[in-house]
Amino acid sequence: YVRRSVANNLNDIAKDHPDLVAGIAERWLVGASAARKRLVRHACRSLVKQGHQPTLRALGYQAPAVRLDALRVKTPRVRFGGALIFEMVISSTAKAEQDLLLDYVVHHRKANGRLSGKVFKWKTSTLAPGASLRGLRRHTMRPITTRVYYPGRHRLEVMANGVSLGITDFELVMQPR
Repeated sequence: YVRRSVANNLNDIAKDHPDLVAGIAERWLVGASAARKRLVRHACRSLVKQGHQPTLRALGYQAPAVRLDALRVKTPRVRFGGALIFEMVISSTAKAEQDLLLDYVVHHRKANGRLSGKVFKWKTSTLAPGASLRGLRRHTMRPITTRVYYPGRHRLEVMANGVSLGITDFELVMQPR
């Protein structure tokens, strides 16, 4: 409970002082036990979602040396209650193996017509030099209590280590009641 509380407090502090928390993470990870590594990852969760580069470096993620070969939305018209299905293919342009933290951002249409992004965790992977990685993801667009969905054009963005690799659009269609 104490460790979880420390991590939550550091996450709160990171909102106003991200570089301070990144520095703490870097120091605490030197020779860290598995329990401390979990604590630091939990403490840095918001900064990781924001793509805060000093925090990502402290956690062992460098700027990605990859090329986006394909980003395909397999469901360009998503019915509300259904799922956005998409696929991406990336290839390493690095000369050494690299660790990747893959996320995706759904830029939801708001009531005023603007888009607002929400980051979702996808997966972590290690990519060898010259290797490719194919990923397929299904993201449900169903009613939840924390978001109101609006029909129209939405966006999908794919991220690696906090860096945008590509962006594409899809349409959300509301089902008649």
